[in-house]
Amino acid sequence: MNHTVLGKVEVVLTGKAVPYSRPGKTSAIHKTPVEGAVEVLELGLYGDEQADLRVHGGPHKAVHIYPREHYSEWQEALGHRAVLEQAGAFGENLSSRGLTEATVCMGDQFRIGSVLFEVSQGRQPCWKLNDRFDCKTMAKQVQDTRRTGWYFRVLEAGSLQAGDDIVLVARPWPQWSLSRFMGLIYDGVLDAPQLREALQLPLVESWEKLLKKRLEKAEVEDWSPRIDGPAKD
Repeated sequence: MNHTVLGKVEVVLTGKAVPYSRPGKTSAIHKTPVEGAVEVLELGLYGDEQADLRVHGGPHKAVHIYPREHYSEWQEALGHRAVLEQAGAFGENLSSRGLTEATVCMGDQFRIGSVLFEVSQGRQPCWKLNDRFDCKTMAKQVQDTRRTGWYFRVLEAGSLQAGDDIVLVARPWPQWSLSRFMGLIYDGVLDAPQLREALQLPLVESWEKLLKKRLEKAEVEDWSPRIDGPAKD
């Protein structure tokens, strides 16, 4: 296929893991802009950290990208939130324009700067967004609206910077937009034919296990620990 420019990186952000809002918890959700070129390796951007490596980071969650287009939608839904005044509200590494979950597909490969990325999975929002936005239903709202952003794995290391084009290099699964896949996860949760079809995708191990378990047991996992989190006191 011809390489096509679908979007642009507006801001590149990194952050360090620090104590967070609940006892004993840390987070690197607060990320700040980086100027100039940033090196990108298998596990993400140079200088970036993740706090809970059980559920964040690793090669399949190396870089999180979030569409800046969603910010105005959130402002309309939530009213004024200071956190929405600048990029990084959702802990993203790349703030972009031109791409959304409806126009990106599972397994898409993109060139940004000299880095080759592959769309590995959508984001499953957690309770840390509730605290960051001072809104106890924020994670659930992100999940319900599908405005989750998504993760990249790094196929070829390199460097990138704000202003770089997002160039589509390959789209092996055009029938599986991220919106469709996340819709299956959250709406069509026990749609057996679609679950079987989705299992043909090159899924990360955790997603494959989740879909197979739903097929085998015909039941949905409990989302409350992820969405509500531990007690605040």
